[in-house]
Amino acid sequence: MDAGGQQSDDRSDEELVEAVNGGDPSAFDFLYHRHRDWVANLAFRFVRDRDLALDVLQETFVYLAGKFPGLTLTAKLRTFLYPAVRNLALSVKKKSERLQTDQEEAIRSVPAQASAAADVEIFAALGGISDEQREVLLLRFIDGFQLNEIAGLLEVPVGTVKSRLHNALTTLRKDPRTKKLFGQ
Repeated sequence: MDAGGQQSDDRSDEELVEAVNGGDPSAFDFLYHRHRDWVANLAFRFVRDRDLALDVLQETFVYLAGKFPGLTLTAKLRTFLYPAVRNLALSVKKKSERLQTDQEEAIRSVPAQASAAADVEIFAALGGISDEQREVLLLRFIDGFQLNEIAGLLEVPVGTVKSRLHNALTTLRKDPRTKKLFGQ
C-alpha cells in the first residue's frame, strides 16, 4: 500500500501503459494514482484555483483514457501529459475568466492554502515574474525537467528556455522578498 492507501505497483509507466493497452483496467488506476497529484499541482499553477485544478485533473485523465488502446510512450508519461494539462488548464482558465469579471484579481491573489508567512512571500515574489518565466522556473526546479525537455514541452528553442530561466532568476534575486527569505 502507498501513502494514500492504494495498492502500489512496481511496474514502470511504460509497462503499465502496455498493460492498459492489453486490457488491464487496474493498470490505468495505478497510472492515475501515481500521477494525479503532479497533474493537479501543475494545473493549479495555471488556474490558481483548486476546484478548477481538479476539473483539469479529471479532464486530463479522461483524455489519457481516450488514447487507449494503442498509446505508445516515446518519452516519460509526464512529458506526454504536460501539454494536455497545460492546454486544458488554459482553456478552463479562459472559460472561468469569462464567467467572473473579477477573476484576474483572484488569479493574482495568494491561495488560501498558503498560511505560512514564507509561503505568502514566495507566491508574491513569483507573481512578480512573467507567466512564461514562472512556467520555465517551476518546470525546472519543481518538476525536475531538463532544459531540452522544457524546450520540447513548450515548443520553443532551448535558448529561449535558458533566457526565460535566467531572467526569472535575476528578477527573483533582486526581489527584496526573496532576499529576506533566503538570507541574501
